Amino acid sequence: MLGDRLGQRKVLVRIVLWWSFFTALTGLTFGFYSLILTRFLFGMGEAGAYPNGTAVVCRWFPRLETSRAMSLLFVGQTAGAAIAPLLVVPIAISFGWRAPFFINGLIGLIWVFVCIRWFHDEPSSMRNISKEEVRLIEDNRRFIRHNTKFPWNKVARRKWIWAMIFAFFTSQWALYFFVAWMPVYLQQGRHFSENAMKGFVSALFLLGIAGALCSGWMGDWLVRKKGLVFSRRLIGTIGLAGMSTIFLIAATTNSAQISAYSLVLGGFFIVGFGNVAFSACADVAGEHTGTMAGIMNFAGQIGAFILSISFGSIVDRLKSFNSPLLLISVMLGLGAVCWLFIRPDQKLEHG
Repeated sequence: MLGDRLGQRKVLVRIVLWWSFFTALTGLTFGFYSLILTRFLFGMGEAGAYPNGTAVVCRWFPRLETSRAMSLLFVGQTAGAAIAPLLVVPIAISFGWRAPFFINGLIGLIWVFVCIRWFHDEPSSMRNISKEEVRLIEDNRRFIRHNTKFPWNKVARRKWIWAMIFAFFTSQWALYFFVAWMPVYLQQGRHFSENAMKGFVSALFLLGIAGALCSGWMGDWLVRKKGLVFSRRLIGTIGLAGMSTIFLIAATTNSAQISAYSLVLGGFFIVGFGNVAFSACADVAGEHTGTMAGIMNFAGQIGAFILSISFGSIVDRLKSFNSPLLLISVMLGLGAVCWLFIRPDQKLEHG
């Protein structure tokens, strides 16, 4: 919401300053409670990154390039997650566990300096961009300044928006599993070695990058060939239904190898769905893209939080690592059904 009002440049600078500060501060924590508080505050600041990044895409790219532009954000995120352990672990071994937090905080400050010096909200404010390119972007982008308040009443009345939000809520159950629980599942639930687990997790990230690029290219191509509604519904439903299927296979097969490779394939689907979900926010919301994406992302983080506190409890009570995977599969199936009802062609400003 602040990004839509003040401009994404100002807000992104504040977001990265915030998370850089609390990342560095993590290296100074002295106990469990101070660590939890610091990481909680870090998360508060970091949460606005994707909604504001989506709003930047809405301002800077023609509407027929939305998915490809969004895919670059997801490629960056996934590649960063893949590369980080290769850098963080050696630094931690050489200089202690606190050092990586200080270095990551410094990297954030460098990004802030570059952003302030180079980036602007509007293409017309940027140097070294021709007038022809500026005209091309501004005449074809989804962002149109109406200077209106966010239409909360319209959002509340449109059932398909609630369906879209719920679908994203279910997708983050899967994402949090991949980020936090998949290594544990592979080692303790499927008895893989640590090195084998690392190989599967690395492959997950690589397929995530492929999923971002494929969904970006295919999404824009389908918009041109079949229309906006068909494109967003098809790719999003395939993403959620595909994830539902791989979690079902992973949970029910007796083969540890089949289970692991199925989950690795989930990297392709989860990132591809994320791309189309945030693209749909840009389709619908125009100048309010950041706020709409923030609402959806908030619901997603609730889903991630629920899984974070329930996964271990389910495993302990049922004595099975596969039981929570079945629950995730069901949730994703429900999300896939809901996604079939989205209407990205119905703009918020059109009543």
